[in-house]
Amino acid sequence: MRLFLWACLLSLSTHAQQRYTISGYVRESGSQEQLIGVNVYLPGTVTGTTSNTYGFYSLTLPAADSVTLAFSFVGYGTEIRTVKLQKNLELNISLEALGRQLNEVVVSGKREADKVSQTPQMSRIDIPVQQIKKIPAFLGEKDVLRVIQLMPGVQKGSEGQTGIYVRGGGPDQNLIILDDAPVYNVSHLFGFFSVFNGDALKSVELTKGGFPARFGGRLSSVLELNMKEGNKEKLHGEGGGGLIASRLTLEGPLKFRKSSPAKSSFLISGRRTYLDLLARPLIAAQSNGTSTGGYYFYDLNAKLNYDFGQKNKLYASGYFGKDRFFFRDKGTSSTSEGGLNWGNATGTLRWNHLFNEKLFSNASLIFSNYQFQIYAKDSQTNATTTNQYELRYTSGVRDWGLKYDVDYFPNPQHALRFGASTTLHRFTPSAVVVKDSDIDRFSKEIEAIDNVESGVYVEDTWKPTPWFKMNAGLRLSYFKAENQNYLRPEPRISTAFMLRPDLSFKASYARMNQYIHLLSNTGIGLPTDLWVPSTDKIAPQQSSQVAAGFAKDFEKQGLALTIEGYYKNMNNIVNYKEGSSFLLIDDPSSADKVRWDENITSGRGWSYGAEVLLQKKTGKFSGWIGYTLSWTQWQFAELNFGQKFFPRYDRRHDLSVVGIYEISPRITLSGTWVYGTGNALTLPQSNYTAYHHNITPQAKYVQTGSNTFTPVISNPPFSYGRTVSDYGPKNSFRAEPYHRFDLSLQFHKKKKYHERTWELSIYNLYNRRNPFFYNLTSRLVYDANGRPVGNQTALQRISIFPIVPTLSYNFKF
Repeated sequence: MRLFLWACLLSLSTHAQQRYTISGYVRESGSQEQLIGVNVYLPGTVTGTTSNTYGFYSLTLPAADSVTLAFSFVGYGTEIRTVKLQKNLELNISLEALGRQLNEVVVSGKREADKVSQTPQMSRIDIPVQQIKKIPAFLGEKDVLRVIQLMPGVQKGSEGQTGIYVRGGGPDQNLIILDDAPVYNVSHLFGFFSVFNGDALKSVELTKGGFPARFGGRLSSVLELNMKEGNKEKLHGEGGGGLIASRLTLEGPLKFRKSSPAKSSFLISGRRTYLDLLARPLIAAQSNGTSTGGYYFYDLNAKLNYDFGQKNKLYASGYFGKDRFFFRDKGTSSTSEGGLNWGNATGTLRWNHLFNEKLFSNASLIFSNYQFQIYAKDSQTNATTTNQYELRYTSGVRDWGLKYDVDYFPNPQHALRFGASTTLHRFTPSAVVVKDSDIDRFSKEIEAIDNVESGVYVEDTWKPTPWFKMNAGLRLSYFKAENQNYLRPEPRISTAFMLRPDLSFKASYARMNQYIHLLSNTGIGLPTDLWVPSTDKIAPQQSSQVAAGFAKDFEKQGLALTIEGYYKNMNNIVNYKEGSSFLLIDDPSSADKVRWDENITSGRGWSYGAEVLLQKKTGKFSGWIGYTLSWTQWQFAELNFGQKFFPRYDRRHDLSVVGIYEISPRITLSGTWVYGTGNALTLPQSNYTAYHHNITPQAKYVQTGSNTFTPVISNPPFSYGRTVSDYGPKNSFRAEPYHRFDLSLQFHKKKKYHERTWELSIYNLYNRRNPFFYNLTSRLVYDANGRPVGNQTALQRISIFPIVPTLSYNFKF
């Protein structure tokens, strides 16, 4: 009897300690799109996990006769499942989209149960694509980067441009990846639009600090975008047209048998401007048919996937985009043409493999190519011969990469990620081809630089107690220059201390290394800027950033508040020396004679500040207020006499107010108001006319008598010369503050086979004349008697966008 009781106690003890794993995929009902970041948890507890980038989740729990799990995600109904946990379970879930009845917009994109106060990650913002489509459009185009600019810690560039400057960093310090592939130039129309078509995107996530160890290669931010996989249940489409462009997206299943469920699906999305079509007849009429020209850009996104079952999935995706500005003049005996072209191409092949219910892996083959080209052609025909001249200048960067990532979920307290990546870069700072039949010249000079960049990492999200959570990791990065090997450790840590169930204190530290540089004369991120690698002489950029703050949830009011302060120092940042440039637009053939590595200088930078984000998550009225107070300084030994200065996009105050009001299921009203301190610029403080010294004065003789001649100097030793400007310290002038208000009104209507939306957007509603740049003008000043008394210099503000109304049409089926 005693032995029997001991056996029973041992059996109960063993049963109590036994743990099993529930795992599976979370998808959207109606399309079978895999959902990223779905919260999977035990209601009433802090035990839970989230689905990864491919919708996979894994949660290990003690054995029980009844376990209740909740699956929740913003914009979808919460799914509750009760299961018997006596063995490992595979549980795939489909969440139903709530549609327009939800009346909810969430800035962070986080699920309802995953409060901002309960996650260890800080300085991260998830932006739902559906929310992007409700923000007022610029010229009818919804733009991801324009919404990113409305977030605290992200400064805007010039008027109307989509460049982002995160916590004091430049445009090259943002790692922007589309389906794992880096995109090097993200601008269309010289920076006024981004290359990302919102109709093709599934998720957008920005990380500004506390970077997880899986990310590397940039100093300031990571912008991760994922494309839709394609609807697996039915054909779906959406599109629209605005003032300058139209777009169309199609997605649907690919079935080999009509009776069987689809294992494969596709997505294809295109966008093109028609500025060239509108301008062509105007140019022809102005030139009497002898000239033509124009500008256009296009985007093409495509994706295929195949589901081999629970264990294996294959994805192939790509992006192709191009901008083209061109002209052509044709005379009776001559023809000339030229232009600018730039564009990106990316491709990603990904294989998901599920080893078991706790171990998930992804292998990626990645391609990225960015190219910029200037070309000019001239043809002169005479009676006997035709002389031809051609010039082509090309610059760019091409990547081939391999990446392998593993997710391991040993228990609810740990979520491990580790992996490795390697990338073969080919930089082409200069490739010049010149043909001249007149002098029988043909030359082709190409400078290509090959480098290898690699990294290995491990990170762990650890929850030892209900009141403490931490994500800690280490990345080891490597870069091979010509005769120099750079090996740099990059420790990362983010922590969250729960002071109360709805209030937490967070802190993070991250060290980052960047092995590639963007040389820019403007700081705007134009296609003419030059991508170059670290070399034996040019060390990699490096930054260390610490951040700390509080996160508070106000559940009854539906509000969430985050307050963060940060300090970041940057070493080995690069810039052109004073008066230096690599590419001369008027004479690009000279680019091969100018060594870029001999015309740049390295320096240091500091950035620090505070950010506040108040979000209204639920209700008919939603939105957010974001405010940033920041300082950024640079210092270069060969610039500004070695003194510190504020870079162009240092901005003391930056404020964004966003509101979205669902008046009814058929009408949506939204508005944004932004304010920012003016850019720091270098302008002349005074102008003066300098004397010119004539080294060899010339004299002539004038007859003053019958036999007398007197010399008269016709070229005196000193004479008035050109006007000279005194600039003073670098960037010592502050432009006027930038502010504007945008408004949008959307009218939705469901038809029999589709839904259509008319949208009226007004950019810069109160017609604020924001500065794009400044000119110094000089005018003659007269006295009361109308006599000229001298010149007066005035500062002239140049603005490019007054109030701009736009009507656009969108549809989906």
